[in-house]
Amino acid sequence: MNRSALLALTAAGLMFGLTVPLSKLALGWLDPAWLAAVRFGLAAPVLALVAWRALPAALSPRVAAWGAVGYGGMVVLQNFGVERTSVTHAAIIFGAVPVLVAAGAALSGRAVAGPAAWSGFGVALGGVALVAGAGGEASLSGDLLVLASAVLGAALIVVQGGLLEGRDPVAVTAVQMGAAALFALVFALPTALPAGAPEPGQALALGALISVGSLIPFSLYAYGQARVSAEAAGAFVNLEPVVGVASGVLAFGNPFGPWQALGAVLVIAGLALSAGASGRRDRASSRSRAPSSASASPQTA
Repeated sequence: MNRSALLALTAAGLMFGLTVPLSKLALGWLDPAWLAAVRFGLAAPVLALVAWRALPAALSPRVAAWGAVGYGGMVVLQNFGVERTSVTHAAIIFGAVPVLVAAGAALSGRAVAGPAAWSGFGVALGGVALVAGAGGEASLSGDLLVLASAVLGAALIVVQGGLLEGRDPVAVTAVQMGAAALFALVFALPTALPAGAPEPGQALALGALISVGSLIPFSLYAYGQARVSAEAAGAFVNLEPVVGVASGVLAFGNPFGPWQALGAVLVIAGLALSAGASGRRDRASSRSRAPSSASASPQTA
């Protein structure tokens, strides 16, 4: 597996883990739809300035549509769910994303995860269950909204590789975040903005959500996903619940004991197993293509 892609996906997964607790804090000031609209509406122009030369190639209706649904729809649903459920419940549900990605990739014919990769997904998912299995108030409606959000996020990961092909990852992210902001704004406009200013903690949470929760990780994830398979990229989402629950323990007082510690170890082990299996499959695929390329070159010379 490409080392730079591995590092980018790891960093993105760790930073994604902060989004649920940061959203929980920011939702004390903004409602779910306004939070998504502000988050993406402020992040998109920054990325557009960074990658302005590559924007024309990224301005595709398909790219924008998937940004609206995959980013905008995902985060609006996530915010409504997080508002109604606990950080830990949201974390365990998002731990199912890698399995959803692998299943979606297989059903769409884009990839076939092998036994080792599926074993890694299972180990990591079991670890997520242990990590996020206790603490916090939750509701069934909130859990279902977060699950719907996870399905949209997994669908975007499955198709994103094709959307990134031949395009700059930062430019694609800028277009998708702009479309996501407009999508969220449709749901936000019927509701009123808060009358007062945010508390210092809420303002800090919103700023962090825009920067380390959006600008940096989405760009890094797009960079990494352009260089690996969908299921390999999806495996790194397993880092999100571990960081999210750890943040929940520190910020919201959720309990953390030996079972959660064991779960964190299982998540890391499952991530390594699935990523290693994907890397071996990618290398085998490259070797199988090499002879045909070599034999074709004399004929085309």
